[in-house]
Formats: sequence, C-alpha cells, structure tokens
Amino acid sequence: MTAALKRLLPGLLAAVLALVLSLIITSLVLLVSGAQPLFAFGQMISYGAQPDSIANIINNAVTYFLSALAVAIGFRMKLFNIGVDGQYRLAAMVAAVVAGFVPLPPVLSQLVTILVAVLVGGLWSGIAGLLKVTRGVSEVISTIMLNFIATGLVAYMLQRGRFAVQAAGSNNIGTPTIPPSGRVAGLPLIPGTNTTIFGLIILAVLAGVGYQILVNRSRFGFDLRATGLSASAAVASGVSVKRMTLTTMIISGALAGMVGLPQLLGASYTYSLDFPAGLGFTGIAIALLGRNNPIGIAFGALLWAFLDQSSLILDLNGIPKEIVIITQGTVVLCVVIAYEVVRRLTLRQQQRAVGRELATDVPVAEGAAA
Repeated sequence: MTAALKRLLPGLLAAVLALVLSLIITSLVLLVSGAQPLFAFGQMISYGAQPDSIANIINNAVTYFLSALAVAIGFRMKLFNIGVDGQYRLAAMVAAVVAGFVPLPPVLSQLVTILVAVLVGGLWSGIAGLLKVTRGVSEVISTIMLNFIATGLVAYMLQRGRFAVQAAGSNNIGTPTIPPSGRVAGLPLIPGTNTTIFGLIILAVLAGVGYQILVNRSRFGFDLRATGLSASAAVASGVSVKRMTLTTMIISGALAGMVGLPQLLGASYTYSLDFPAGLGFTGIAIALLGRNNPIGIAFGALLWAFLDQSSLILDLNGIPKEIVIITQGTVVLCVVIAYEVVRRLTLRQQQRAVGRELATDVPVAEGAAA
C-alpha cells in the first residue's frame, strides 16, 4: 500500500461510515413516518437524475461551494466566520446596483461586478477581523451582529427612490435589471436539451484551485495553518497572529462576496426581495462535511444540492420533504463523529507501532520489510 493511499484511507473510511450511518438513521425516520425507505430513496434518485434536476443540482452546488470555501479558510485558522450570509447578500446588492446603474462593455462589466462584490465582502468581513485584533471581540459575536446590520442596510437601500425600482407586472422591487452586456451566459449541460448551468461555475473552479494553492502550497498558507494549530508557536516562529487574523477574515469575506454572483449574473439579473438567502449558514455545514478540503467541499455541495432538489418529489408521493432536512443534519453529525472515531483509532494504531518499536528496539519499517 502506497504512502499516499495510507494517508487517504482514514478519510475515505470515515466518509463511508458517515454515509452508512446517515442512511440507517434516515431509514428509521422514514419507517416511523410510515414510508418505505427503499421507495423514497428510489424516487429521489430517479427524480434527481433527470436533466433539469441535474442542472439545478449543479447550479445550487456552485453557490454552496463558494459559501463553504469562505467558511473553510477561516476554519483552517480556528476562525468562525458566521457572517458569510450577510457578507454575500450585501456584496450582491452593491454589485447589482453598480451593474444596473453603470452599463459597461462586455467583459469589463462582468469584471467590475465581480471586483465590487469581492471588495464589499472582504471589507465587511474585515470589520470583524479589525475588531478582533484591536479590541479582542470574538468574530462569532461580531459577524452575527454584522449580519443583522447588513440585512438592515440591504432593506434600506432596496426601496423605491433609492436603489430599487418596481418590477413590471409584479409587486416585487429590485435593483435595475442588468443589461445583456453585463450578464454571464449559461453553459450547455446536455447536448440536444435546453438545460444549462451557470457560466460562473468557472469562477467557482478557479476559487477552489486558488484556495488549494493558497492554503497548502504557499508560505501564507503555512503561516495560516500554523497559527490555527498553535498561535504561541506561530508567534515564536515570527508570525504576526494579528496580521494573519485580519488577512484571513478579509479573504474569507472576499470569497463570501462571490457567493451571490452566479445567481445574479446568470439567472435573476437583479437583486430583489426574493434573492436567495441563508446560503452562508448552509456553507458552514458543507465546510464541516468536506473537512475544509476543496475536493471534499465540492462533493459535499453536490450531495447537499442533490438532497435539496430530490426532496421536491417526496411531497408528490405523500412523504414529508422535511425528511431531507433530517438527512442533511444527520450527515453532518455523522461525518463529525466518524472522523473523530477514525482519528482516535489511527492515533491508537500509531501509538502501538511506536510502542512495538521501543520494545523491540527495531524500527517498524525494518521489521515490516523483514
């Protein structure tokens, strides 16, 4: 067995164990509610495999993925940015105002809109980082309060006479519609069908690659992970914990600013009262599900989006769709428990290997080779 496979095996075992446990618990809940688990799962898989469902799953997963990345980079430094929800909504609102009121040529318009969203999200999250490094305010408390303030600011700006206009033939209000030159066209999913996915899926892929390089292949990432493991040890090695805290919160907010862009530029073209909310809190669960790894987060986002989409068929079959919410919560809890169990078993195995080496005074590798 190669060294790389040995490192991956505990994580794979934990993921499989968590999935099995969550399926067992969900099956028990279905039985208690009077539904047949195999029938319910079959209906969910059949509905989720339809072309339109696949497109919706991927589109939802794109936003979930970006939200989870914003949370994950904070987790790597033991920072809990619970304000992603407010950061992305405020960023999307301001970006929609700029794109709607200031028409620009293609490409330049999209770049300016993305830049505005990133800057607003980063600056809003930076407030929490600044409070933490200068006044010692917990980022959990400050980001929760900033969520409420962001909600109030969006509500204030989204009024007629300020930055909102009345939608034609509707009681809904929103920012001026983004002109075609500022939109991002969808990408075809299946040839011969009308199903498309967000064109900004490319932005999500680039964000994931950038996250991986920044966290695991750069000096900044090493300092970030070192600070998260032990702030005192990081200080001893010359790392400024305050600078790392502020910078990480700004980067987390910048990623959060991207969350609403796929929907804004690829589907709604305006920020209105019905713009998707709550994506920041979903990102927390998916970041835990993916263990702060971009590949794990991608699979977690797809799983979460699949459960969201496939729940729509349950009501039609007389099965409460709230079962899916139970499944989602169970998956997260099982993942946390499974990884902890596997971690302890792996640690115990390593301790036994070291004990055998010390008892026999023969290196483990040499004994295994013999």
